[in-house]
Amino acid sequence: MLHRHRLSGHSHRVQLFLSLLRLPFEMIEVDLPARAHKSEGFLAMNPFGQVPVIEDGDLVLADSSAILLYLASRYDASRRWYPEGPVEQARIQRWLTVAAGQLVNGPAAARLVQVFGARIDHGRAKAIAAALFEILDKELDGRLFVVGDCPTMSLTSQVVRRP
Repeated sequence: MLHRHRLSGHSHRVQLFLSLLRLPFEMIEVDLPARAHKSEGFLAMNPFGQVPVIEDGDLVLADSSAILLYLASRYDASRRWYPEGPVEQARIQRWLTVAAGQLVNGPAAARLVQVFGARIDHGRAKAIAAALFEILDKELDGRLFVVGDCPTMSLTSQVVRRP
């Protein structure tokens, strides 16, 4: 089961990855405007009161990056999405950290202002986004993916250079 909200980027990355792995799953929509994520039942699954959360058998796991790592390690026997080598894993972790930092504070924060009218510094978010995109453009120069020569789960599953 995937507990998510349809407008959550973190939920989307888990939903996308479940689909890429071709895993069947049930979606449970969490009503964020009604504060369902702050209910006693939801907080028992994730004390931070955030989506996404997955239930896989007896496992209840929150945090999109942790979920991606779990799903790749548990369900991708080919190791396409999360290779076994320490160098490749470190490179993927680097971009997962970027996704939790610059991506959240840049493009995702700017999206919060545009879509939800969030009261955050839109100019700062756009500046962080611009700096991130400049780095990404350099990282992707001459290649399709930020890590390796095939898709990995780095930076919300994969970053593909625009033609």
